[in-house]
Amino acid sequence: MTTVLLIYPFFLGRRDRSRFRFPPLGPAYVAAALRRAGHDVDLLDCTFLARDEALDRAQASGARVVGIYAMATLAPECRWFAERLRDRCDLLVAGGPLPTCEPEAFLGSFDAVVRGEGEQAMCDVVAAYEAGADIGAVAGVVTRGADGAAADPAAGVAASPASGVAASPAAGVAPPAALAPCRPFVTDLDALAFPARDLLPNEAYIAHGKKKDGRAVTTVMSTRGCPFACEFCSNVVFGHSYRERSPGNVVDEIEEALALGYDRISFADDVFTLDRRRVAAVCEEIARRGLRFSWECLGRVDTLDFETARRMRQAGCDTIFFGIESGNDAVLRLMNKQITIAQARAAVESAHGAGLRVGAFFIVYYPGESDDTVLDTLRFAGSLPLDYLGLTMPYPLPGTALTERLAGRARREWRQRGGLLTGHALTFDADVSATKMRVTILKGRLQFALKRRLGKRLGPPALRAFEGPTDALLRRLR
Repeated sequence: MTTVLLIYPFFLGRRDRSRFRFPPLGPAYVAAALRRAGHDVDLLDCTFLARDEALDRAQASGARVVGIYAMATLAPECRWFAERLRDRCDLLVAGGPLPTCEPEAFLGSFDAVVRGEGEQAMCDVVAAYEAGADIGAVAGVVTRGADGAAADPAAGVAASPASGVAASPAAGVAPPAALAPCRPFVTDLDALAFPARDLLPNEAYIAHGKKKDGRAVTTVMSTRGCPFACEFCSNVVFGHSYRERSPGNVVDEIEEALALGYDRISFADDVFTLDRRRVAAVCEEIARRGLRFSWECLGRVDTLDFETARRMRQAGCDTIFFGIESGNDAVLRLMNKQITIAQARAAVESAHGAGLRVGAFFIVYYPGESDDTVLDTLRFAGSLPLDYLGLTMPYPLPGTALTERLAGRARREWRQRGGLLTGHALTFDADVSATKMRVTILKGRLQFALKRRLGKRLGPPALRAFEGPTDALLRRLR
C-alpha cells in the first residue's frame, strides 16, 4: 500500500496569544480514513516545530503521496512546502477551505485539489494513483486539463488556466464557477473513523495547554455544517448542511481523547447548541457514563435558553462562546446574522445565570459601519456579563458573500502579525485605516478590562472618564 504524508502547515509563533490552539481535526480525520483503507499514513503537525525541522521530517518520510491542508491563514506555508516537496513525491494534493473555493490558485504547485470533505475523496485519489487511473475522474477533485485549465469533472466546468505558479488568494483570482463541494456530503457521520489522534503531538499540546491556562484541551466535532448564511462566514467545506452524530458516538470519541491525557474538550461545531434536544441527549450520555471533565462550545444566541444552559453546566460545560459580532441591529442585518441585540443579551444572561463563563466575539468597522455603530458595539459588549471578549477586524474570506459585495477590494494575503497592539492585519481596501481598527480593538479591550477589574470599585464615572476622551480620539482617526 502507498505511503501517504499529510501536512498541517501551521507554525506557532513566539508571540502567539490565541487561546484557541488545538490539534487539527481535519487532517486527523483524513488520516484515519486512509489508514482504515489500508495505507501507511503519517501526519506532520507543524505547530510545535521549527520550519527546517518540519521540512526535514517531510522530506525524510519517503511518502509518494503528500496532502497539504490550506486555509486563508496558511496559504503561504502551504505553497512553501509544495515548492520544496515537488521533486520528492509523485503526487501533491491540496485540501481544506481555501483550495475548496479557489482550486485553480493551487494547481501551479499541486497535481490535484480535493474540494469539500476530504475523507473518502482522498482515499479515492490514492486508489486511483495506485491503479494508474485518471485522478481527475475522482468526484470532488480538481486537476489541470490537457489545455492547462483546471478541470473538475464532477462540476462539469473548467476553472481559469493555471499560471504555472500557485497564485496568491490575495491576487484577485476569481473563484471557480461551482463553489459547493462536488462530492455529496457524508450522511452517516457515525460511520467515519475517529480522528487519528495517535499521529498528533499530543504531549506537546497537553504541555502547551497546561502552561497557558492549566488545562489540556483538545477538540471534538459532534456535528458538521451550519444552516445559516452570515455574510462574512466561510463554510465552504461543510456548506449549509447540518448533520449530527449520535450522542453515544460523540461520547465514545470523548473517552478516547481523555484517555490520551486531555482533561478538557472544546467542541469544534459551528453551532453546538442548534438542536436543544440533541444537546440534552449528549449531556445525558456524559452523565450516564459518569465522566468528569470540563468542556466548552460555540453557540448562537437564538438557540440557547436557561434550561439548556443549566443542563450543559451539570454535564461539565463551564464556558460558552457566542458570535454576536455587533451591538447594532442595523449592522447585524447587514451581516445577515439573523439575530438581534435583544436575543444576544437574553442568551448571555441565561448562560451567565446558569453558572457558565461567557465569551463573545465582535467585529469592528465591518464594511458599511460608521463610528457611531462601532461605539454602539463597544458599549453593548461592555454592558454584558462577559468573561471573555474577542474583538477583530473584518476578514473578507474567499467564497463568502462579503467578498462578493466588496467586488475586488479584498485582495491582500493574510499574514500573521506580531504587533504590540494586536496581531490583526487588514486584508482589504477598507474605508478606515488599519491603525484606526487596531486602536479600536485596543480601546475595547481596555474598557472591558477596566470594567471587570475596577468597575465595582471605581464606579460608572471613572469608566466614563476613559470612554469619553477615547471615543473622541476614535472619531478623529481616519
